[in-house]
Amino acid sequence: MIKKIEHLGIAVNSIEESIKTFETLLGTNCYKIEEVASEGVKTAFLQVGESKIELLEATNPDSPIAKFLEKKGRGIHHIAFDTSDIEKEIERLTKEGFELIHKTPKDGADGKIIAFLHPKSTEGILVELCQDK
Repeated sequence: MIKKIEHLGIAVNSIEESIKTFETLLGTNCYKIEEVASEGVKTAFLQVGESKIELLEATNPDSPIAKFLEKKGRGIHHIAFDTSDIEKEIERLTKEGFELIHKTPKDGADGKIIAFLHPKSTEGILVELCQDK
C-alpha cells in the first residue's frame, strides 16, 4: 500500500550550490549527502514536514541524471512514494498494467530499497516506489 509522498527528486547541476538554495528556501539543513555509484548519482536530502527533497547530481556522463539534464535541464526528475511492502506494490501495479523499469527492488539512497515505474504508464511522470531496508 502506498502510504505517502516520500520525496521529490530534483535534478541539479551542482549539489553544493543547490543545497545552499534549498536550505535557505526551506529554512532547514541538508541532513545527508551520499553517492549511489550504481546509478551514477550523488544525492542530498532535506526534510520538509513528513516528506523530503532529494537533490540529484550526475557523477558520470552516462548516468540517467546526466541524460535527463542534457535533455530537459534542471528541475523535477521524479516523485517517490513510500510503501510498506514494495514487492506487493510492484505485483499490484504490474497487474494493473503499469510498466516497471525495475521488476525487483534494488538498493537506493537514504536507507531505502526502490523500484521505478516508466513514465509512459504514469502520465509522463517518473515514479519511484520506496521502502525502508
